[in-house]
Amino acid sequence: MESSQSLTQLPNIGKVVAEKLVQAGISTPDELITLGTEQAFIRLLSFDDTACLSELQAIEGAIQGIRWHNLPKERKAELKEFFKIRRL
Repeated sequence: MESSQSLTQLPNIGKVVAEKLVQAGISTPDELITLGTEQAFIRLLSFDDTACLSELQAIEGAIQGIRWHNLPKERKAELKEFFKIRRL
């Protein structure tokens, strides 16, 4: 199975985000989980200045195995703050 295809098996990860993750050196769900949300997003930002809060939340949801809409409010707030700091 192609790397981006295995990533698309995770919730929230479509073809475009999966391809970005592979470009960031993350080619399997296990690698994504081990790296963690924030570090994975930092890698995306290193080459994609259009990476957005929705992608950050999508990665977190993928790691947790849930739709990002269902993330706890507290975690969404943490991610939003992280995103704001990274975008400065």
